[in-house]
Amino acid sequence: MNLNDRPRRLRRTPVIRDLVFESTLHMDHLIQPYFVTDGTEVHTEIPGLSGIFRESVDSLVKTIADDIKLSIKKVMLFGVTDRKDPVAASAMDDDNPVLRATQLLKKEFGDELFVSTDVCLCAYTDSGHCGIMVKDEVDNDSSVELLTNMAVALAESGSDCVAPSDMMDGRIGAIRKALESKQLTKTIIMAYTAKYASSYYGPFREAANSAPGKGDRKGYQMDFRNRSEALRELALDESEGADIVMVKPALAYLDIISDFRRHTKLPVAAYNVSGEYASVKFLAQAGFADEKQMVLENLTAITRAGAKIIITYHLRDILKNEWIGA
Repeated sequence: MNLNDRPRRLRRTPVIRDLVFESTLHMDHLIQPYFVTDGTEVHTEIPGLSGIFRESVDSLVKTIADDIKLSIKKVMLFGVTDRKDPVAASAMDDDNPVLRATQLLKKEFGDELFVSTDVCLCAYTDSGHCGIMVKDEVDNDSSVELLTNMAVALAESGSDCVAPSDMMDGRIGAIRKALESKQLTKTIIMAYTAKYASSYYGPFREAANSAPGKGDRKGYQMDFRNRSEALRELALDESEGADIVMVKPALAYLDIISDFRRHTKLPVAAYNVSGEYASVKFLAQAGFADEKQMVLENLTAITRAGAKIIITYHLRDILKNEWIGA
């Protein structure tokens, strides 16, 4: 064959492939999630999330101290509690495990550790919904008020970054205004800008004990059939004061990540969610996939689509097994 253009020339050997590759997965851009709960000496593996645990504050601080030795320096905390009521009072009380954990972590590690915290009511409401129920419907404006109070409480506890994941309208603007009024001007807002009503959240809902008791979340999380709507949400969150914008889930929404990258100068984050993590674990444990190769392929795909930051349960395994740079 007489061919002038042979793309395979640039794929022939590992050295050549390393010379011309386009997308780099960087450890500095990955965040490890943790689940912190009430009680003491709690360290319980979560069904469906192999290697991920519900931990009391005392256990969490020890775990993160060990993880820092692995070079994990960026964490996301989610609360788990049985103390639930209609107005999510435990989201902001003195016994809230995320508030207590944040205070201890920042006291122990200071700026060595970046602590981001989830802002949502689903783990604290008796309905399991991300806002306050009024006549069998999640009420947007009263929910925003409580979410704002929660974000301020987390910022005051020392959280470097608050991450509203509720998908209520106007909550980014309300939170930014409240943070500014309290002189909490250094607090980053990482907005769950395009959070889809997804079937990939099952293991997380088990982990956080946050499944809705009645109905679903399609009235406030985004419809997976929609694409341009995500850009509308992006424009709103950007105008209201978000510092980072997120797409969740990641792998089924690479097109949305790519759209965000083209339409904003803000850092774009993506959440490699529990169902995506569990799928890799199940395939690897069954002998149908090489875990290292699948993890790196998935995370590189998310990076290639345009995400600067990835929240992923895989981070500890990557570092422990030296999957990058090994």
